[in-house]
Amino acid sequence: MGSQRGRRAGLGALLVCLTLVLTALPAFGHAERPVRFPAGDGKVPVHRALGAGPRLVVCKPGSATIIKKYRGALRRLNERLLKECAYGHVQAAVNAVRKRGTTIYVLPGTYREEPSRAAPTGPCAELAGRHLLSYAQQYACPNLQNLIAVFGDVTPGNDDYRCDGPRCDLQLEGTGQKTTDVVIEGGFKADGTWAKLNGVRADRADGFYLRNITTQLFEFNGVYVIEQDGFVIDRALARWNEEYGFLTFATDHGLYTDCEAYGSGDAGLYPGSASPLNGRRHSVEIRRCDSHHNALGYSGTAGDSVLAHGNRFHHNSAGVSMDSAFPGHPGLPQNHATFRDNLIYSNNVNYYGNIWDGTCKKPPRDRGHERGVVCPAPPVPVGTGLLLGGGNDNTYERNRLYDNWRHGFKQIWVPAPLRGENDPAKFRDTSHRNRYVGNVFGVAPGGRKAPNGQDVWWDEQGEGNCWQANVSSYGRVRSDPPHLPTCAKPSGGSLFSWLGQPFKVLSGLPCSQYGRDAPRPVGCDWFDTPRRP
Repeated sequence: MGSQRGRRAGLGALLVCLTLVLTALPAFGHAERPVRFPAGDGKVPVHRALGAGPRLVVCKPGSATIIKKYRGALRRLNERLLKECAYGHVQAAVNAVRKRGTTIYVLPGTYREEPSRAAPTGPCAELAGRHLLSYAQQYACPNLQNLIAVFGDVTPGNDDYRCDGPRCDLQLEGTGQKTTDVVIEGGFKADGTWAKLNGVRADRADGFYLRNITTQLFEFNGVYVIEQDGFVIDRALARWNEEYGFLTFATDHGLYTDCEAYGSGDAGLYPGSASPLNGRRHSVEIRRCDSHHNALGYSGTAGDSVLAHGNRFHHNSAGVSMDSAFPGHPGLPQNHATFRDNLIYSNNVNYYGNIWDGTCKKPPRDRGHERGVVCPAPPVPVGTGLLLGGGNDNTYERNRLYDNWRHGFKQIWVPAPLRGENDPAKFRDTSHRNRYVGNVFGVAPGGRKAPNGQDVWWDEQGEGNCWQANVSSYGRVRSDPPHLPTCAKPSGGSLFSWLGQPFKVLSGLPCSQYGRDAPRPVGCDWFDTPRRP
């Protein structure tokens, strides 16, 4: 009887505290225009070889000098394409595309796209102070926010959202020996502020294929793909961007492959609001990517139906996060992601000192992004391998998590009001049916022991969660709670089981008060570097 009274008292305290905290929470995440998920009848595009379809060639005056350093077939290919070069700017070539299935070859050099930086005039000048623009406004003013813009829907007024123009199935490919031989750079204005919001934007441009190109120094995204059915990001690098390296939003039939991202203030990879297919298939695949030295290696609010396998997420403040915490993202609550055979390790790099010491208040030009300065935008628990903040029906299997000084896996409940959902029936609609099976904690490839602070931390909230066949450098999985439910007997069942442990549930809420103007919330220890185990 006393235990039940304690539970009820905990329930009352929890609801009171949540009511007080939720009404005061700042808005995190990034704002997007209202979007619609693709119809889902597209396909993942396939890379086209030279000679398959029409092509255009872009080059710089210095391209020939770089090409002379190449050898063999690569040099011959570049010399052949150099003779065909008709454009000095990538955007000019994009604008010249007249047939679907065109490939634009970008020869070695740095592309700052000076014409795209011209001051806006007419109606575009009136939009210059606005952050969120409709598709029609973006289409009318393609370079207002974007250095290079690829728009596929040429009839935005009919509201069919279809890619019906010549820039569908566009392939944008660098021809350098290294990814960094072809660089698309935003950089800074004369006053030291960011020159452009986004690097390469593909918008309703189904079939877009980006390959062997670096994007760097943009205020928001290096590469931005939105409302699209079919895209590939292949052997691309995004670095030193204020928010995200690669951001895809409201997409289906997408693939990130062999990519790299570092120096991002939010996340290197962000497959947010991927099409929610409820386990029927995966909408976005991420494979063999390397995301490091970011605030987050991977983030995905409403990262639904994502398959991530064979990737490395390391030397970030936190390795991976997926959540249901931020309003305005279609597809919430997050569900049905699969993480398999990934390496998630050494995510202990604390960038919050750049906020505390004033570095991130300097003009962007003077912060030192190219020297490794990262200005973290979201609150993340430094030293965490993978954080699940209110997701359902996710599977984590055969991953290797080691040398994360706080936690390997951390699962927390996110109440629905955090995402702006105030229907009482949905209050606890997250943190259910997540499976953690066959993972290896605290052991690097090759067998070297590199323990996590704790292998698993769970707030004991949610039904159907289970841990099974996981192994640890500690002998048995070190977890809080010390005994985790198995898949034969998953969590949940009783009237009060959904409460979990009220004070564990509440423990992370002070951290959501974080902002660059309030960088040290009282009661939050996420931003302190944990002691090495």
